[in-house]
Amino acid sequence: MLVMLRHSPHGSSWLREGLDVALVGAALGRKVHVLFLGDGVQALIAGQTSGPLGQKGTHPTLDMLEMYDIDTLLVDGESLAQRGLTIDDLQLPVSLVDAASLPRVLAEHSPIYSF
Repeated sequence: MLVMLRHSPHGSSWLREGLDVALVGAALGRKVHVLFLGDGVQALIAGQTSGPLGQKGTHPTLDMLEMYDIDTLLVDGESLAQRGLTIDDLQLPVSLVDAASLPRVLAEHSPIYSF
């Protein structure tokens, strides 16, 4: 199972909902991989706090991924570069995926959930 996270951590509930789907899938015994791309890579930036107006942060949920045996976190390298980020800016260990490899990653997973 692949959960693709494409939205930033604040401003909508898309990212939190995607993380919830990943946790539920893992709790139901599915092997879950998470792919961060587009603005979704911003969820992994270390040192974030809650969003505007006290919007709940995603870091506590990200920290729970390991407890649910979700240990394959993939990050689109181009999305990182476009936002001026490097792998050293991220709070969790990830595997970089280049644009040429994305079709292969998608083909290897079923089902795919996009948030």
